[in-house]
Amino acid sequence: MANVITTRSRPPARRRGDDRQPTRTELLEAAGHVFAEQGFHRATGKEICERAGANAAAVNYYFGGMEGLYAAVIEEAHSRLITLDKLSSLIAGKTDAKAKLQAIIERAVELLTGPVSSSWVLQVLGREFLAPSSAVDTLIEREGIPKARILRSIVAEIMDLPADHPAVGRGCLSLLAPCAMLLVADRKILRRALPTLDLKRESAAALARHLLQYALAGLAAVAREARRES
Repeated sequence: MANVITTRSRPPARRRGDDRQPTRTELLEAAGHVFAEQGFHRATGKEICERAGANAAAVNYYFGGMEGLYAAVIEEAHSRLITLDKLSSLIAGKTDAKAKLQAIIERAVELLTGPVSSSWVLQVLGREFLAPSSAVDTLIEREGIPKARILRSIVAEIMDLPADHPAVGRGCLSLLAPCAMLLVADRKILRRALPTLDLKRESAAALARHLLQYALAGLAAVAREARRES
């Protein structure tokens, strides 16, 4: 215990030849790259500190250990996409459900085809999406569930069905699937499999229009069938 207190009671040493103290931001960025390349279990604090130019005690000092660092990296990655606050601001003032859905799809496509798509952010989140760790439990409760409620209410309004109707849940799944594919799929494989699919940033608007058109048509068709069956 004494060793832990001593380690965490003083800041990491400064870089040799550099008057600037290693920062939390530098550690997060370095860790993001390492976790994206190697995953959590193969990553080491030593390598992360070396990439950040930080003292070997930096991970413990700033984050309390590797698990704390990984949780912070997940939080940082999520913050660079659509947080609950950003989602709420995105649809604020839009009274029409279709306009809300359009804003969400356009922003999601913009992000997933923009610079963030070639950063460590999508690689780290993609790993978590496929094999969730305990690091995302709090994030899911705080951000994921409320965002799902917002999406469910929008889809329910578009379909003119109760939010707890099974068709609404299936509609949400259909909307999330393309975004999940852009999150986890290797872009090189996508280009080989679908050579005419343009995922460049300048084509984001066309892709967003397609996804919106496809979604609205599908939701309308499913809603009609659901009402016939009820």
